[in-house]
Amino acid sequence: MEANTTYLILGALFVAVSGFVYGLGGLLTRRRGVRSRLQEVVGASALDDVREPSEWQARMARVAGPMARLAAPKKDEEIGRIRAKFMNAGFRNESAPVIYFAAKTLLAIALPVVLLLFTEVREWEGNQPMLALLAAAAFGYYLPNGVLARLTEMRQRELFEAFPDALDLMIVCVESGISLDAAIARTASEISLRSPKLAEELTLVGLELRLGATRERALRNLATRTGLDEISSFVAMMLQADRFGTSIGDSMRVQADALRVRRRQRAEEQAAKIPLKMLFPLIFCVFPSLLLVLMGPALIQIYRILLPTMGGGG
Repeated sequence: MEANTTYLILGALFVAVSGFVYGLGGLLTRRRGVRSRLQEVVGASALDDVREPSEWQARMARVAGPMARLAAPKKDEEIGRIRAKFMNAGFRNESAPVIYFAAKTLLAIALPVVLLLFTEVREWEGNQPMLALLAAAAFGYYLPNGVLARLTEMRQRELFEAFPDALDLMIVCVESGISLDAAIARTASEISLRSPKLAEELTLVGLELRLGATRERALRNLATRTGLDEISSFVAMMLQADRFGTSIGDSMRVQADALRVRRRQRAEEQAAKIPLKMLFPLIFCVFPSLLLVLMGPALIQIYRILLPTMGGGG
């Protein structure tokens, strides 16, 4: 009877974890779609890179809603920070926060259960089992935070590395006589081979402009969605150039040069960290093997010849 109960618990846990992992995978690989209202205004070609949630994700969000409420924040300030994190990571679906908080709750429950069933933690003495279960629950609760932070870092790095190239394309378009709005749309279509994420962000800027939003609002939304200081400074520079009537091409050229220098400096910084990162693998992996190869035959000869001779002489 006890074995059957264990199998039922494991089966239910497997189904729950598999469902949430599948839902999270579907969230990360969202299908591309065309929204009917925007299609009537701007056409389907401008919406190729704009993503919309699938029916499966909406269904998963409805199922995971009760579990998500256990970990969801209650204060408006915390909710605003969470929304900013999801925008910086590129998740704009309404189901993303629900699946995120449901995963936090599920992992906080599932990891202690797995540790309790598949390890000998119950046989430990004192308070060690309770501490181990609490550590597993804390790890499962904060694991989605680390995953979200990692996804945000990877996305921001791609945007930062591709943004100077996008500025060069904008400069060429603006200096050839195209308006800034048309230059942004053209750059979005051309930069997709270099960075699909940046092309998606610029496409959203173009859509906002074509739907009637002001240039200031569209550019500020771009800075908010990306969360990069470099893009925020670019937006501030563009707004100042537009306000004071200075040359937009010259302003963008100065900004592109500064971003290119900053990108090179960041690459040099990463290259300067390589010797320190290689030090520990050399010490703990390469050097012991090299020492064993070089000193091994000598140590064997010492053990076979010198030690018996010294023992006989004594």
